[in-house]
Amino acid sequence: MKYKGIIFDLDGTLVNSVEDIANAMNSVLKSHNFPTHSYEDYQYFVGSGLRNLVSKALPSSHNDETQIDHCFQLMIEVYRENCTHQTKYYEGIIELLDYLKAHNIKLSVFSNKADELSKKIVAVLFPNYFIEVVGLSIESLKKPNPFEALEICKKLELKPEEMIFVGDSGIDMQTATNANILAVGVLWGYRPESELFATGAKYILNHPLDLIQILESR
Repeated sequence: MKYKGIIFDLDGTLVNSVEDIANAMNSVLKSHNFPTHSYEDYQYFVGSGLRNLVSKALPSSHNDETQIDHCFQLMIEVYRENCTHQTKYYEGIIELLDYLKAHNIKLSVFSNKADELSKKIVAVLFPNYFIEVVGLSIESLKKPNPFEALEICKKLELKPEEMIFVGDSGIDMQTATNANILAVGVLWGYRPESELFATGAKYILNHPLDLIQILESR
């Protein structure tokens, strides 16, 4: 196989986490008597890190940096305790990971979710699959900055052109393109096909097992 390693996005790609994220943020909003949002709204809030999500969720009248920082800390406290309550892996993901592991494909995760929370979710839902799990620790390094993706390549001892980046958002596709990694978008996540193609997706998956065809044809 040409491709020897895969970087997966987490939220909207491996797992549907929107309910846990929304419930945590909505609890903070309720405690401040701010309007809450639907799960559908949160699908468009996720992807650029939880602090950015907090900013999007807060009302414009209370969106200064001090309020964002305050609500972000509260949201993280709630979410840390509840980040795996409703979060589930998508249908077909485990079967795909089993196939990839059996074929010695090196697996990793790169998420804009906080590093601590990314590692916790992967440890609970996907034990023994991933060699590297990288979440957000430094704001300037979040996707679409390719730095962490390239660092993952080095740790896996693979060249970028031997890697695939699988994600559900334009930010993921931009990250892959910036790192010279094959960009593969998924349709079961939070963003539409039009966004994925517009931001550099070379392939689109309707189901996780569709990735096998790409691997076996190259």
